[in-house]
Amino acid sequence: MTFVVVVADDISELGVGPLREAEGFEIVSTNGDAARLAAELPRADALLVRSATQVTTELLNLGSRLKVIGRAGIGVDNIDVDEATRRGVAVLNAPGANTVSAAEHTFALLLGLLRNIPDAVVSMRDGKWDRKSFGGTELRGKVMGLVGLGRIGAHVAGIARAFGMTVMAFDPFLPPTRAKELRVELRSLDELLGAADVISLHAPATDETHHMLNAERLALLKPSAVIVNAARGALIDDRALVDAVENGRLAGAALDVFDPEPLPGDSPLRASPRILLTPHLAASTQEAQERVAIEICHSVRLALETGDIGGAVNVPGVSSEVLSRARPAMDLARRLGRLAGYLAHGPVDAIRVHFGGPDDGSAKPVTLAAVQGVLESLGVGPVSLVNASVLTDERNIGVSRVVGPPAPGFETSVGVRVGASGRRFAVVGALEPGRLGRVIQIDEFQVDIPAEGHVIILRNRDVPGVIGRVGTLLGAAKVNIGFYHQSRTTPSGGAALAAISVDQPPPAAVLDELDEVPEINEVRVAHLDA
Repeated sequence: MTFVVVVADDISELGVGPLREAEGFEIVSTNGDAARLAAELPRADALLVRSATQVTTELLNLGSRLKVIGRAGIGVDNIDVDEATRRGVAVLNAPGANTVSAAEHTFALLLGLLRNIPDAVVSMRDGKWDRKSFGGTELRGKVMGLVGLGRIGAHVAGIARAFGMTVMAFDPFLPPTRAKELRVELRSLDELLGAADVISLHAPATDETHHMLNAERLALLKPSAVIVNAARGALIDDRALVDAVENGRLAGAALDVFDPEPLPGDSPLRASPRILLTPHLAASTQEAQERVAIEICHSVRLALETGDIGGAVNVPGVSSEVLSRARPAMDLARRLGRLAGYLAHGPVDAIRVHFGGPDDGSAKPVTLAAVQGVLESLGVGPVSLVNASVLTDERNIGVSRVVGPPAPGFETSVGVRVGASGRRFAVVGALEPGRLGRVIQIDEFQVDIPAEGHVIILRNRDVPGVIGRVGTLLGAAKVNIGFYHQSRTTPSGGAALAAISVDQPPPAAVLDELDEVPEINEVRVAHLDA
């Protein structure tokens, strides 16, 4: 199998090169050519972009085979993540690769602003020697206020301390223990704005953070304070910022990011002498571009070859490490989900997943895998870990997860129960070291068959002759039986269930013949492999 990876933007060959040389990969570089990109996307398994290509719904419509979108950088503002999620396409980025470059550019902006370096350079080029006009401000002893304390914010905190600054931060998601490790004092946003001499933004662009620095919050800052933004342009209300600077309520600002980008030529930001602007250069170092290329290309290759989408922005809370540990249980869960869905044989309205095992962190991906299996059995597609939750929401299927002890005698077990048309169908499977996952229970019946291949499920009366007639019918149809497990919960004459693992998919005609056997009440067939 050959994976086609379309590279839409200029991405370092240090990352793309190994993909080019890898067996089973075809790399297509469209170099910003929109027409060629549109022509190549229909056969693409992965799309690699930087910030130039806008991955819109229209573009996604062309990529019917897409499994992965890789963004060579941290932000994914140029990707319609919601639409990609709905389609089951994983969106990967390279969050750690430009940390150093972005943090260093933050201080380049800050020092350029406080020491008036751009204006002094222009003055010198004009042949002047004007020392009096360009007096500056030191950082030592000042308060650095960080809005967001992720990778970049944490690196900025370390540099700020090296300058002799006191560091405070606002980050509602940061544990106090982590702040203590970084030697940063946590404050509310309003407290931070009132105390800081420098505000440096390191928050993502979300509905909650849009224009978080508006006129009201800018009024909380000291008149001597400055703002640095190398994160996302939408965090600041541009007009309010210009008004605060022009009217002396703020000493200045240094911006590397804008909303929209490119910054319009008539933007009021361009006209303010105390607002320093650079054209989104924070990650534009040779080292950063090489690191992001290597990181994202490695992640895309891993996703295509192994299905590892740990760290995808649209599968939050599931890391590569967790996926690696959970993979056997996830494979079992997906197969059990398919079995439960085939048993329901109708519109499903509820899915409940029970995970029992030594690693509670595996519960979420195991649940997603089980839901994926159920949806696959219903013919919903394409479905993946990425869009499993979205597809159940769209179909009003309630999903719940329970974490508890495993089935007796096993280290890890997974149970999947579905509701359909007023009935409940439940299956349980277990993992054993050195063995494939096995189905150990269907509804109230104890069974023991491999969780793979084709399985015929019969509900019948427990009377003599049924097993013989089933075997005769399957044999006549050239369907070989691998495992036949007959189970009952009451003495002879009551209800029974047969779980039959077969080597070939049974023809519809033989299923009809089985259904006509008087002692058989119900016939279902499940295909557990993808």
